Amino acid sequence: MDDDKPITEQAMETITTAVEATKDAAVIAVKKVRKAAKKVAKKVAPKKASKKKAKKASKKSSKKAAKKSSKKAAKKATKKTAKKSAKKTAKKATKKATKSKKKARKAKR
Repeated sequence: MDDDKPITEQAMETITTAVEATKDAAVIAVKKVRKAAKKVAKKVAPKKASKKKAKKASKKSSKKAAKKSSKKAAKKATKKTAKKSAKKTAKKATKKATKSKKKARKAKR
């Protein structure tokens, strides 16, 4: 410290130099943090893309599952309708047979 300058002036100078130093340090720190954040972002970015791919894959698999279930449901429905129609045709055939037998009996009389 200079003995020629008053104490208040010396204190102001030291304060201003300290402020400037901390300002410079803060600017440097911000720059370093930004650089580090960019590096991290580059490393993380591909993972986000893979998440999108995973979402697409899950959508595809859910669509496939929906298709399979709808096909199964359709098969079951067709089987049921086939069984019902077979039963109906069998009933109709037996009714026709009984009618024809009755007609034959009447014709014999």
